[in-house]
Amino acid sequence: MSFAVLLSACSGMKPEQFADGEPKLVLEEYFDGKVYAWGIFEDRFGQVKRQFQVDIDSRWDGKQLVLDEAFLFDDGERSRRVWTITKHSNERYSGTAADVVGEAEGIASGNALNWRYQMMLKVGDGEWQVSFDDWMFLQPGGVMVNRAVVSKWGVELGQVTLFFTRGEAMRDAPFDLQSVTQ
Repeated sequence: MSFAVLLSACSGMKPEQFADGEPKLVLEEYFDGKVYAWGIFEDRFGQVKRQFQVDIDSRWDGKQLVLDEAFLFDDGERSRRVWTITKHSNERYSGTAADVVGEAEGIASGNALNWRYQMMLKVGDGEWQVSFDDWMFLQPGGVMVNRAVVSKWGVELGQVTLFFTRGEAMRDAPFDLQSVTQ
């Protein structure tokens, strides 16, 4: 079974549907430098449970893309995630982070990227291993829309929606969270 078929087996959408989508998303170009994001988490009933901001410092060294993400949630919680993403071809990526189980796998096509992974998610005093089926769509003007379905044992727990913009697209930085420590 091919890599593309494995990644799209559980989703109604397939990366190749977006092959002609513009502007073309080249992950390592979009995320090379400063990027900001705003997001929400909705439970499976459509209720917004959390809102957050993300301050991303990223760099591409020609082989790997490192995303240093600092999060600030509406309840005051702060956290950090560092992704190391490897480009395998023009459309295939894999990535790791401390809270990701194994490797994330992604396929880019046109203006879209489908990114799938298992993550250890803090829930109350414990952790749950959950699945993310993440779709990113680069829009004209440099805004990227990201929608992820979060599930456990095939049951949807909720959805995460984010909007990204590159730092140079903004006149002033909207926030600076890189001083967050864990």
